[in-house]
Amino acid sequence: MGGWRGKLIFLLIVYFAGFATAIYCLAPVPENQGLKPCEEGLVHSAFQSDEFAQSFNSGMHKCIDFGKDAARQTGEFLKQKFGERETDS
Repeated sequence: MGGWRGKLIFLLIVYFAGFATAIYCLAPVPENQGLKPCEEGLVHSAFQSDEFAQSFNSGMHKCIDFGKDAARQTGEFLKQKFGERETDS
């Protein structure tokens, strides 16, 4: 993609596709949608809001902890390399 116009068009398409997906996922579903009992149970159990929130929360905390550890290790590594560079000069 060349130029800022192409990038802008691409970003607008991605933005509106995401917005349309969010509207589709959050739209209310009619009660009699024709699901089989096993499918309805699977869909219902997969999207229990409390369980999903707890799972998402624990996953985010793991991700944040991993990021903090990686940033700390990277900082220590850079300090070591800069220290080596200063002693060599």
